Amino acid sequence: MIAETVCSAVSAAGLGIAIVTAYRKRYLAAVRIAAYSLVPIGLVMTGVVEWLADTAFSPTAWAGFGLLGLAWVLFMTTRAVERRRGGTRKERRAAAREAGRSDAVAPAAAAPALGQGTRPATRPAPASRGDDDFSDIEAILKKHGI
Repeated sequence: MIAETVCSAVSAAGLGIAIVTAYRKRYLAAVRIAAYSLVPIGLVMTGVVEWLADTAFSPTAWAGFGLLGLAWVLFMTTRAVERRRGGTRKERRAAAREAGRSDAVAPAAAAPALGQGTRPATRPAPASRGDDDFSDIEAILKKHGI
């Protein structure tokens, strides 16, 4: 009963604002405001507001929403565990059967896509790395004027 009264008051206020807007010669905006203000009274007349009020204050409805939430949590938990384990029960059984076979053959190694002669030969590393390290340090010191 209170919800219907509030919806009626909101609709009346909206229609009043629409009349003031039309008085200011903004007819398009006035019609849009009038359309929005008729929605709450339309919901009351169709019974949607009464159904929502009955659902919102019903312990049975909230218990039903709780059970739906619990079912969703259980479903998502089992999906996460299934993905972590690597598939469904049928897939795991099939994989176990395949692993148990002794006649399984490893696949042959594929031939390389590029031939050996297409890459340039690499130069061997210099014998003493100590000289190179000092030359780098000397270059840095010369750069900074030291």
